Amino acid sequence: MALRPTRPQSRNEQLAERDAAQQDGFLREVDEALRQDEMVGAFKRYGKSVGVLIVAGLLGLAGWLWWTDHQKAARAERAETFVLALDQVEGGQLDAGYKALDPLAQQGGDGSQAAARMLQAGIALEQGRKSEAVKLLSAVAGDSAAAQPYRDLALVRQVAVEFDTMRPDDVVGKLKTLATPGNPWFASAAELVGMAYLKQGKNDLAGPLFAAISRDKDASDSARSRARQMAGLLGVDAIDDPGKAAAMPQAAPAAPGQ
Repeated sequence: MALRPTRPQSRNEQLAERDAAQQDGFLREVDEALRQDEMVGAFKRYGKSVGVLIVAGLLGLAGWLWWTDHQKAARAERAETFVLALDQVEGGQLDAGYKALDPLAQQGGDGSQAAARMLQAGIALEQGRKSEAVKLLSAVAGDSAAAQPYRDLALVRQVAVEFDTMRPDDVVGKLKTLATPGNPWFASAAELVGMAYLKQGKNDLAGPLFAAISRDKDASDSARSRARQMAGLLGVDAIDDPGKAAAMPQAAPAAPGQ
């Protein structure tokens, strides 16, 4: 099938098509110019505020990155200081170790301050400076920024150091919440509370408490042994397994007149 030949455009049609193309290009240029004018106007109106926000965001990000890196470096430095002091203490250089811990004890962080003060308290006790040790332990026990395990341990140790000069009521009041089975410091706190009960003449409370310590699997062998003996003296059975009772050495009979 033959195609019909395309009719050539007339002069008027060519001029009309050219005018339409020119108008279309002109309209596009006008539209682009209007958009540019709108952007320039918006930038003049809001550009300063947007710029401030962008700069503030960049500064905040840079500050956060610096702070994170600084914190990591500071933690590493504190850990190195503590390990060095601990090595000195273990090597018998108590004065040097105590002095090395001073920066951490004054301005430590992330638990390093509490740990440094606890170690300094131990050094002070070793050197016979009881009042200084009590002051350091009391500071840790009362430090709301310190982790609770540090605070509880410091309180138990403080009471242990001051036990002979404390009123039994005060011992019980300070440690009764810790002298509960399941507490990480149960054995140490309960032993002190039990001794305070004995001072108060409350053997009916002391006996079962010592028996509970003797059955505490998390307590040290020495603590369980002491508690078992105390419970037995108070007439409380602290042995669950009869076979263990038979295997235990019996106390020698008291000499006449004793």
